[in-house]
Amino acid sequence: MRVGDALRRWEERGLARLDRAVERVLLWDERALERVSAAPALRRMGLLLLAATYVGYGYVWAALALALILFGSPRDQLNVLLGLAVLIVVMAVGQALKHLVARPRPAFLRRGFHHQFLTPSSFPSNHTAVAFALAYVVVRLYPAWHTALLLYALAGLIGLSRVYLREHYPLDVLGGAALGTYLAHGLLPWLARCVG
Repeated sequence: MRVGDALRRWEERGLARLDRAVERVLLWDERALERVSAAPALRRMGLLLLAATYVGYGYVWAALALALILFGSPRDQLNVLLGLAVLIVVMAVGQALKHLVARPRPAFLRRGFHHQFLTPSSFPSNHTAVAFALAYVVVRLYPAWHTALLLYALAGLIGLSRVYLREHYPLDVLGGAALGTYLAHGLLPWLARCVG
């Protein structure tokens, strides 16, 4: 047996194992979506989860930024610019990944006003990426345990709403949370040095 043939067979077996592993993960993702979107406990929270999705469009962040611009110190106004810069990068990277991965969204069971804004690609969840990125930024700039608890609970609720409403798979939300946190963690110190 030639070494090249052995390596080729080893590579084929490795790729076949990787394919099976990816299939198992995607199957878990689809099953988790079905469990979350049909959970009786979450159905009782349906209105709250729908509101969380709308909040995820940025209304809370915009209101907080406006309050800091109007009533805050010059440092607060600078922090708004830092948050805006992080937001722009997170959205751009998220959209680029959506186009690169091109994972189709789950089949919609509910329709609403916000559906018209959705791109056909699912991974990652930009709602979740932005929510976790801005939660990270605010908590780093205004550290307090109650702020962290409130903002991360809100970010988690936004992510859960995306799965409950069947607009994203659970892995889309987990990927969005990781992406937003990672980018905010990397960008915030660099941006602060640039403007400080």
